[in-house]
Amino acid sequence: MDTAITQLIFQTLSAFLNIYLVLIFIRILLSWFQTAEWAYNAMSFLSPITDPYLNIFRSFIPPLGGIDFSAILAILALQFLSTMIDNLYMSSMTGF
Repeated sequence: MDTAITQLIFQTLSAFLNIYLVLIFIRILLSWFQTAEWAYNAMSFLSPITDPYLNIFRSFIPPLGGIDFSAILAILALQFLSTMIDNLYMSSMTGF
């Protein structure tokens, strides 16, 4: 495969994962301000984007004491995937 195409694919995946991670962080922070109208409006926009991914982790990690720990695992999994993609990209560029 052409190195320019490979580079574009890896950079696009990395950028997507980083943007998605930021959206998840914003979604989590906004959940602390659910009574504010501005937060509710933003959450109603972000929820359809982030909740399908977060629901994967919520299905096997229930909230404990009213705190949703599944979001932490979801973020760690996303960061792990991003790191793996970056490492794969670096190894493809060096030839190892």
